Amino acid sequence: MPDRNIPSLYEWVGGIDALTRLTTRFYEHVKKDALLGPVFAHMDDSHPAHVAAFLGEVLGGPATYSEQHGGHPHMIRQHLNKHLVQEQRRRWVSLLLETADELGMPDDPEFRSALVGYLEWGSRLAVINSQPGATVDADAPMPRWGWGEVKGPYIG
Repeated sequence: MPDRNIPSLYEWVGGIDALTRLTTRFYEHVKKDALLGPVFAHMDDSHPAHVAAFLGEVLGGPATYSEQHGGHPHMIRQHLNKHLVQEQRRRWVSLLLETADELGMPDDPEFRSALVGYLEWGSRLAVINSQPGATVDADAPMPRWGWGEVKGPYIG
């Protein structure tokens, strides 16, 4: 049972408003990035809000993404046959963290360790699921990241 005196990562970062600011600014940078821009050239205007809702749910917030978009299986489907490579994955992670710094988001070691842990894990899964032959497990649970405690597909 979680200790109610300890905020979730979602609460710590500032909730959906903070995550929406992060993803909105991040995808502004992505559009201008030589390596990532082409990958996201066709993203619609709602993409940053969808990613914010996904991150929010992963970090312990409400199940908005699952309820409105189909949870982790839907996110996996978004990566099928995109043929992502490690260089793109590394740039995606570093640019997101740079954007978090730019916006003055929490930079305490415990929070950043948890955030980086999820971004590394999730982005590696995105690369795997973007390769030819990848399939979607329709029952894949939504990952839930916490302060050193992780639950989700392939995690335990």
